[in-house]
Amino acid sequence: MQCNEIELLLTEQLKLAEVYVKAEGNHYAVTAIGDCFDGVSRVKQQQMIYAPLMAAIADGSIHAVSIKTFTPTQWRREKLLNPPV
Repeated sequence: MQCNEIELLLTEQLKLAEVYVKAEGNHYAVTAIGDCFDGVSRVKQQQMIYAPLMAAIADGSIHAVSIKTFTPTQWRREKLLNPPV
């Protein structure tokens, strides 16, 4: 599965403001930003990301996923404290 396919799938399913996906083989790193994460537990946030990806996980296209989730407010703060290199 291509990174842009995952980004599109997650954006459409979760109505995300932003999503970034990086891949190394079939291991993926997802950073997702959306209002849908506001007031939701970390476990539930992870489940929200996994749900649209389950078919690709089940067929082996995706072997592992690391997930970081933020609300838009949290994301602005994250970028200030940890600017991209």
